[in-house]
Amino acid sequence: MTVENKGRPLTGWTVMAMFVTGFGIIIAVNLALAIHAVRTFPGLEVANSYVASQSFDARRAAQEALGWTARAQHREGRLLLTMRDRDGQPLRPEGLSVTVGRPTESAEDITPHLDRDLAAPLDLRPGLWRVDVTARAPDGTLFEQQLSLSVAP
Repeated sequence: MTVENKGRPLTGWTVMAMFVTGFGIIIAVNLALAIHAVRTFPGLEVANSYVASQSFDARRAAQEALGWTARAQHREGRLLLTMRDRDGQPLRPEGLSVTVGRPTESAEDITPHLDRDLAAPLDLRPGLWRVDVTARAPDGTLFEQQLSLSVAP
């Protein structure tokens, strides 16, 4: 059987051009993805992790001693926050602050205004959301908790 080549001959320059083009595409895509990852990174949680770690155990113990629990739900276009004390009684702490955002970036962060029932109208797109709750106990103890919230389509 005879095979006829009716196109251009496959030379070393053609093979080199194919390799350079293929690897160029791979490198370009990797660079684009890396640049996008760095641009959407929300940043550092703390400026100096060593300094923050020095008081972490004391802050955690004080917060656990409060016995507070927090839970977030999203129903019918409303964010519902439930906070309870050690005895399971509803809690409405002073200085309550809530921030809702995506787990991986801060571009969509929202700070809703909660009413007396710890609810706020909030239209969230389907997916995973992060709810950061910060409050202060009457004795000055800081309560911080990060909750996960899944919104169904």
